[in-house]
Amino acid sequence: MTQTSRTLSTVELDNCANEPIRIPGSVQPHGFLLVLDRVSLAVVQTSTSVETHLGFKAEALLGRTLAELMQRDAAPLAVELEQLTAHTATPHHLSTSLRHDDGTLRDFDMVVHAIDTLLLAEFEPATVRTLGAAAMYPSLISFVTQLQQARTTDAVCELAVAEVKRVTGFGRVTAYAFDEEGHGRVNAERVDRGYDAFLGLQFPAADIPAQARELYVLNRIRVIPDARYVPSRLVPPEWPAGGPTDLSNVALRSVSPVHLEYMRNMGTMASMSISIVVEGRLWGMISCHNTDALTVPVQTRVACDLLGKMVSLQVEAREAHADTGRRLELRQLLVRMLSSMADHDSVARGLYHMPDTFLNFAQATGAAIVSGDECLTFGETPDRMTIKALCAYIAAQPERDVFHTDRLSLVEPDFDPVIEQASGVLAVSISELHPNFIMWFRPQQLRTIEWAGAPSKQDVHEENGTLRLHPRKSFQSWQEEVRGQSRPWDRAVVDAAAELRAAVLGIVLRKAEELADMANELDRTNKELEAFSYSVSHDLRAPLRHIAGYAELLDEYEGGKLSEKGVRFLSNIGDSARFAGNLVDSLLTFSQMGRNALRPSSVDLTPVIDQIVREFQPDIQHREIEWEIRPLPRTYGDAAYLHLALRNLISNAIKYTRTRERAHVEIGAMPGDGETVFYVKDNGVGFDMKYTPKLFGVFQRLHRMEDFEGTGIGLANVRRIVERHGGRVWAEAEIDKGATFFVALPDPGSANAGARVQKRG
Repeated sequence: MTQTSRTLSTVELDNCANEPIRIPGSVQPHGFLLVLDRVSLAVVQTSTSVETHLGFKAEALLGRTLAELMQRDAAPLAVELEQLTAHTATPHHLSTSLRHDDGTLRDFDMVVHAIDTLLLAEFEPATVRTLGAAAMYPSLISFVTQLQQARTTDAVCELAVAEVKRVTGFGRVTAYAFDEEGHGRVNAERVDRGYDAFLGLQFPAADIPAQARELYVLNRIRVIPDARYVPSRLVPPEWPAGGPTDLSNVALRSVSPVHLEYMRNMGTMASMSISIVVEGRLWGMISCHNTDALTVPVQTRVACDLLGKMVSLQVEAREAHADTGRRLELRQLLVRMLSSMADHDSVARGLYHMPDTFLNFAQATGAAIVSGDECLTFGETPDRMTIKALCAYIAAQPERDVFHTDRLSLVEPDFDPVIEQASGVLAVSISELHPNFIMWFRPQQLRTIEWAGAPSKQDVHEENGTLRLHPRKSFQSWQEEVRGQSRPWDRAVVDAAAELRAAVLGIVLRKAEELADMANELDRTNKELEAFSYSVSHDLRAPLRHIAGYAELLDEYEGGKLSEKGVRFLSNIGDSARFAGNLVDSLLTFSQMGRNALRPSSVDLTPVIDQIVREFQPDIQHREIEWEIRPLPRTYGDAAYLHLALRNLISNAIKYTRTRERAHVEIGAMPGDGETVFYVKDNGVGFDMKYTPKLFGVFQRLHRMEDFEGTGIGLANVRRIVERHGGRVWAEAEIDKGATFFVALPDPGSANAGARVQKRG
């Protein structure tokens, strides 16, 4: 950050955010203020402007009662004021007469409200009432009728500025609505000749600091008859109970010198503002300007206050109607999407079958569903790699559940290359654990903003050793080209997206519960099958061995007496019995893997592989096999079971290279992400990859038994062993070009490797 920007930031903070605008300690001099004790009505504080209007020195009034100045009985007056201010801080208007120092009575408009133990009474000289209530009634009825017929909020504001100008006589009356960032767009205007027109221009949010906006909501009418006024200070500076008096509800309250300078820079000597408040927030304002000083009588201000409240109600009603219609439309689209998800039993497939509805839901040009490694896109979207990066970015944000921005590249410059597809992003998380999202995209919307003067054009001067911020001096049209922003996401869409998220999470949770029930049932069934297979295989081992043994004995003792056909039959009996015995042994081993606990330890695989190769030497001594055994790291697991898994893989490599004149078997390892991958590669017959899903199943064979013997359980054993170690197994192959089997086990150095093995054991 540069020195200039730091200085400006400090000045803005000191002069705007911390300026005591609620307790300025002074009022405007076109009236005066009496701060009264709520019980005795004695004056405890007043403004120096009282001398201008009543002839008394401010100090001379302290301790005197309001009843004395009104020449009325104190008790009835106290009761009347207590009844008016007992239950609300809203100012109340009265007409009264006060005794001047010269003994004459002067007519005043009085506005009174209570704060703590005080009554704040402000007085302005009464003007000639040329427009009574009876005269105003027909005009008011006509205005209300026109308001009801207005179709848009801009039309409502157009009627309002016309009526305010007619009633007050200001030279320029404008209305503007605030956007979500606080910038105000002038949407209606009435101007006399010689005044600058602001219709269609935008005023920056910095023109109205946050605390000033709060006051505009609290006090909806604000008038400054003369921007050149000299503030009238309060005497004493603090009321007797201590602390400055809160003038938030006082119409005479003195305003910020920066605001007065702002008015003078605009060529405005008198102003009045009427707040348009919708659902408790400052929706917009009606702002009145005059090149000369102009006094607006209290009765006229009361009428304008009523007008402002009616405009606020009309704007609120129209926005509520539009919002209700939009939310109803979104709810219908939401129901259709949820129904499709239910019909297809999947979030992704459900949305895939209604892409138009999915996009229209957020009025987006692109969308995506990201679940794990899968990324399903619709319409105009960034590439999948960028979407995955965006998911990672959103997952790290505090508002990851429902994330939205209309200027992605401004909050994260790395995404600037995709502003044509995704300047705007709305994303909802559909998983509590993983970065899975439903996302919508909007492209950048190139536009030109016409500001009423350059929004950042402010001057800083040093005055008496203190830096002071001065408002900009020019309000001429100033254009700004805006890129990298999309159309904003309205609140109804964001809320509907949150509702969709809740519904999807409900569906996912229900599906997870169903899967958990199925898993429990499957686990119970598997245990029963394991117990059954263990029992059956255990009980069949002895009979099958007896059959094979007696067949050998019969051949040995009685083989010479049998015919050639009998010998062949006896040989088939022996072969079948031995195959069945091997099958039962494999089945028994398979069933035991789910019953026996693992005994993990650090395992050096190099001697394990050497031992396995030596075990096979008697069976392959007549074959030419080239062994390529690369360096192998240590791993963590059950040594016996890892020996069995690797033996099965090497056995497969030997078996399926049998047709090769020169077989080649390679055994090695390579690092992975938090795991070590071991592989056994051969140059055998290979297989078609489309059959991979059945490769590791029980009794699944990809080749005929006549070509390659086997029980069909070996690879199932490998998978069960590896998964019990917290790892994974897969294969890659090509027909007649060999196969490679991979085993990935958690790295011994990872903090949870042993825990995963123990847990699964």
